[in-house]
Amino acid sequence: MRAARLIKMVLLLQARPSMTGAELARELEVSERTVTRDAAALSEAGVPVYADRGRAGGYRLVGGYRTRLTGLGRTEAEALFLSGVPSALREMGLADAASAARLKVSAALLPELRDASHSVAQRFHLDAPGWWQPPQTPELLPPLADAVWDDQWITVRYRRRETEVARELEPYGLVLKAGVWYLAARAEGDFRVYRVDRFASVAPRGDRFDRVEEFDLPAFWEERAAQFARSILREKTVLRLTPDGARRLPYVTDRTAGEEAVRGAGEPDGQGRITVTLPVESHDVAYAQLLALGPEAEVLEPPELRERFAEAAHRTARLYR
Repeated sequence: MRAARLIKMVLLLQARPSMTGAELARELEVSERTVTRDAAALSEAGVPVYADRGRAGGYRLVGGYRTRLTGLGRTEAEALFLSGVPSALREMGLADAASAARLKVSAALLPELRDASHSVAQRFHLDAPGWWQPPQTPELLPPLADAVWDDQWITVRYRRRETEVARELEPYGLVLKAGVWYLAARAEGDFRVYRVDRFASVAPRGDRFDRVEEFDLPAFWEERAAQFARSILREKTVLRLTPDGARRLPYVTDRTAGEEAVRGAGEPDGQGRITVTLPVESHDVAYAQLLALGPEAEVLEPPELRERFAEAAHRTARLYR
């Protein structure tokens, strides 16, 4: 623990001309007294750490000292490629590894390039969770991430509706979608997707599996996501849309389904309206979504959904009478 902190202290001082005791204490998450003791230990070990006294003082390396401790370890290198997703790193337990990797890269750069990481961080940021919902941090995400990194078989219990099932899985990859974590894993020879927050227990089995080299996580996820989107569109509704309604339809329903429905429409009628058949998750969902189009959409089928819209139109008219 202390050895890692001393290395981090050297890398911090190598990346910057000087740092105050308070700055080092904040970066290292220790007290300023501990920083003083660590600086003395480094000096005794032959690292030329110099302490400037006074209010404007601080710590610096003298004599152009350069450490050779800038080689990236595997975990640090892997974490570096995820460093644009800080929330994901924290949830998988990789924040410290990413911090060490960034410091080592910074220490290896020329002085005029060392502000690159700060410059980029102030210009680009990825916020993965969706709006209006708190981000979920599944308790069992770190051990799942460890198993994914190490290709370790795992024994799990998974909540499925009202029951729990036991499974042995080959964990291939993790996906963060709109603030929700998913595990892509192989079970009994088939690749499947599991929500991480539904795992009740995760334990390594004690042996490793051989990955299918052809497995492509982004391609697999894209295919399964498209399958899921299609699978939930179980009902259909027929609409008559104005030109503005046709333009707005993909923005209030499933985007792909809306765009395909408009493309498949016939010729416009004398008022410029088109008739489309739209796949929907359910008629209740369609009612909630299509209300946003107001008079730009007329529901033709099914009759019970048309009646709901007619009743909503009458109630709205009474409100604004």
